[in-house]
Amino acid sequence: MPWQPSPFPGIEVKVVYNDPASGLSTMLVKLEPGASVPLHEHVGLEQTYVLEGSLEDHESAVTAGNFCWRDAGSIHVAHAPKGALVLAMFTKPNRFYDESPHMADAVTA
Repeated sequence: MPWQPSPFPGIEVKVVYNDPASGLSTMLVKLEPGASVPLHEHVGLEQTYVLEGSLEDHESAVTAGNFCWRDAGSIHVAHAPKGALVLAMFTKPNRFYDESPHMADAVTA
């Protein structure tokens, strides 16, 4: 399965599951060093397992081999100063404040 560009610079995805009816999706996300997922709100639960590198926000840094989740209503910018590869599972698409599409929608539309 090839990597697909996301709407965000330096970020590529492999959507392994996407159910448009429910919003449920699972994807591998590759962030180049310095890449960021812009300001967004988690409409539903998001679960993330970091395979390589680290994913950081204003609360913490999650490093390779570690897991985190964001509850519905969580708002943040996620960035990867040195790059990252993560497995992300969403129960609903995120709401982006700059009106960018959800990553799964962008690569499966």
